[in-house]
Formats: sequence, structure tokens, C-alpha cells
Amino acid sequence: MNIRSERPVSAEQISAALAALAAGPEVDPQKRSEGPQEEDRLHLLGTLLAKTELEITVATRLTEEGEIEDVLETLLGWKEQLGADPGLAVNVLTNRLQRTAVQVSEPEAGELPPGKEAAFAAVMTAVYTLGAQLHAERGDTEGTRHALSGAEEALIDILQGIHDLRVAIGDAAEPQDEADS
Repeated sequence: MNIRSERPVSAEQISAALAALAAGPEVDPQKRSEGPQEEDRLHLLGTLLAKTELEITVATRLTEEGEIEDVLETLLGWKEQLGADPGLAVNVLTNRLQRTAVQVSEPEAGELPPGKEAAFAAVMTAVYTLGAQLHAERGDTEGTRHALSGAEEALIDILQGIHDLRVAIGDAAEPQDEADS
């Protein structure tokens, strides 16, 4: 099944899939008497993605030896659906990483605790590094440089977040200039 040659799944089809999984969002019939609309499509896709990820999580808990095979089996299904297009695979991975970064960063929160800040930076390092590789493969030197700069900045943020967390638990001392202020 080639993802690019098919028509996009409609909001109605996604809603039907969610209903079949008993995971559909509550719909107020007074507000949406005509059913799901195309402007609901991304929200519905996110709901379907969450349901799928939760199902995979329940089926692949890594608590016992050998369960990594379950994870690999889901990966095989993913690869079969995606096909052999490495550019598309990078795009899907980057999209997933960006969603993860947003979830880790808690957009509605103010300043993140140092461990979450480091985790956010780690995910963004992966996003930038994948992007740099893609730019390099396309011969885009300037795009590669820009992405590498982002990855380097994110790496610094990882180290800073780890250090700040060590300071918070008493495993490291604050730098003198911070302690004096």
C-alpha cells in the first residue's frame, strides 16, 4: 500500500475507525449534527494516533525478556505500511519526534524543570540531526549547517539540563557566578 498514491483519509472515515475502536471523541449533536467535518480531520487523526499508541504500549510493555520482539513486530507493520521511501520515513520520524518534543515541553507550562528541559533538547537534537542528514543527502550545504547548529545548541541544552538536575539533587555544586548572585 503506497501512502502517497492514495487519497487522504476523510474525517468521516477516521471518525468511523475511532467508533469501531470505541475511542471516538464525544460529539455534541447540537454543535455537530452533520457529523465530523474536514476541519476536524487533524484532531481526529491525533485521537486515532493516541489510541493506536496506547494499544501498542499495552501490548509491548518491556517488562520481561523477549518482549522486544513485540516492539519489532510493530515496527515491521510500520515499515510495510510506509514502503521503501527513505525520505518519507525520515519525514514521518521527524514528525513523530516533533510531537514528542511538544509533549515533553508542556507548552502550557512556564519554565520546565531541568530534566524535562534536557529531554526536550535530546529530542530536538534528533530532529536537527535527522534534518542535517537529509539536507546533506540533497546537497544542501547551507541547510545542513543550519540544522547542525540547531543540533549543537540542543546538545549544550542537554548537558546544562543534566547539570542543573544534578545541582538540584545535591550531586554537583552550582557554578560560582550563579551561587554569588
